[in-house]
Amino acid sequence: MITVKQVKTRKEQREFVKFPLKLYKNNEYFVPCLYMDELAMFHKNFVYNDQTESIFFNAYIDGKMVGRIQGILQHASNQKWNQKRVRFTRFDSIDNQDVANALFQAIEDWAISKGMDEVVGPLGYSDLEREGLLIEGFDQLSTFEEQYNYPYYQKLIENNGYVKEVDWLERKIYAPKEIDPKFERLCSLIMRRYKLHFSEAKSTNEFIKKYADQFFEIVDSSYSELYQTVPFTEKTKKMMINNFKLIVDIKYVSLILDENDKVVCFALCFPSIAKPIQKCKGHLNIFTIPSVLKALKNPEVIDFALIGVVPEYRMKGVASILLYEAMKLLSSGTIKYAETNLNLEDNHAIQNQWKSFESEIHKRRRSFVKKI
Repeated sequence: MITVKQVKTRKEQREFVKFPLKLYKNNEYFVPCLYMDELAMFHKNFVYNDQTESIFFNAYIDGKMVGRIQGILQHASNQKWNQKRVRFTRFDSIDNQDVANALFQAIEDWAISKGMDEVVGPLGYSDLEREGLLIEGFDQLSTFEEQYNYPYYQKLIENNGYVKEVDWLERKIYAPKEIDPKFERLCSLIMRRYKLHFSEAKSTNEFIKKYADQFFEIVDSSYSELYQTVPFTEKTKKMMINNFKLIVDIKYVSLILDENDKVVCFALCFPSIAKPIQKCKGHLNIFTIPSVLKALKNPEVIDFALIGVVPEYRMKGVASILLYEAMKLLSSGTIKYAETNLNLEDNHAIQNQWKSFESEIHKRRRSFVKKI
């Protein structure tokens, strides 16, 4: 018999967080979230509590946990997009349709009780979280920033009446066989014409101190019209800054300033920490941190995290400079390739920019929606 229980006790919270580690034990492509970050969702001062409501469910068969799901009522998103939606996320289940049905019924009942008329997902609290169901690329290592799932998840979700809303594509980006000298001259011309120069921040702390506020303003303006995005709050800014201090290396940051030292565009890359996080099963401690630090210092793979351009410079070619810097980074000989993480399939501007590189689409993710 299937039993679905709302997560309330500390024991049930730990079961919720640990379930993927059991479900994906020995899976070579799954990369877990950080264990302590997941437990933080249950704290009363959690960073998203001022703009969301959440509910968590565990599913059991004869006392054994077989599935989980989370529902999020993202008030800021609903207000911005004029919608009445609950998001589902952290859906994990054994390959059993009855288990999936029971979990989605619990989320839909909760959504209805809140006066909502749609359920959408997988989507987290914001687009800073893992989102989208993997539907292609099951033989590829997940990035730390995104989620892996088994192929049967799509069947379990679609059989509950959910249909495609959007797809994201992910690419591996390789260094070009050679960089066209004309590209370098073009970038130099753009820099001179608009009196631009690169930031000379020498450390991550200096970068954050000088440019954090401008950085968040550009991200908000650059991504504001993208699917289901929500504005930053002061709490989410602080959270991102703390995360930056852990994984950002200034040599993987390109920041271009105007003659008044105002940021006009940036590209932010992270050294991939997927393998050490996979190895330590999401638990950071004095024994596992050294392997993460080693990956940060000498990465073989980097993740293209964020690219942003202020509106008045979007048609002036400054994004070409960021691409040129990425080409130089990938051609340095130390990086095997970069991963783009999620790019909307119909975002033609971002899809077209990768044509300057040797690349391959190796993953596809999907967000589903259902009227309730």
